[in-house]
Amino acid sequence: MDIRERLLEAAAQVYAEAGYRGATTRRIAQQAGVSEITLFRQFGSKEALMLEALTAASRTAVLALPDVPTDPVRELAEWSRGRFETLFRIRSLLRKVMSEVEEHPEITNCAKSYPRHPVNFLEQYVRRLQERGWAAGDIDPRVAAAMLVGAIFTEAMVRDMIPEVYSYGIEEALDGYVRLFLRAIGCDAGAPAGAGAAAAAVRET
Repeated sequence: MDIRERLLEAAAQVYAEAGYRGATTRRIAQQAGVSEITLFRQFGSKEALMLEALTAASRTAVLALPDVPTDPVRELAEWSRGRFETLFRIRSLLRKVMSEVEEHPEITNCAKSYPRHPVNFLEQYVRRLQERGWAAGDIDPRVAAAMLVGAIFTEAMVRDMIPEVYSYGIEEALDGYVRLFLRAIGCDAGAPAGAGAAAAAVRET
């Protein structure tokens, strides 16, 4: 890991722990094992460093879906699991970003990227399902995508905060979200041959 990457990782870690004010350049430099002079040579200012660090962290939360769907049940299950695991891993950072958006509006674009990119990916995937006749043509792909992304995001953000509400296991939760999503977009009525058994399971739930 080079100096710039170490500083970006350190900035994200310190920000998640201490927030914008507490994430001083001195503390970030110490976390990265470099001097403050090195930090400023690399980024010029704390603001520039924080924006790049948050943007870099948001990119790690984006997972792709196949260009050619073959098994929606399996593909969405894997995507949902990976999405949850990534968000859960950086949940402290995300919570801090959301809590400070009003005080520091300059981080708004970074905060928006967390849900925006996966919604875009999932929306396009639903459109591809529609094109192949595997999803209902009268549903709004954007709305459908936002529904599943929002459910996964909420699981990652609050599951460990209110365990009495989320008393079921995460695998059970993700499986349920995927099944409900597929039913909502009509995929259970026109699934591909390769997903026949899984699609039948969806219809039975």
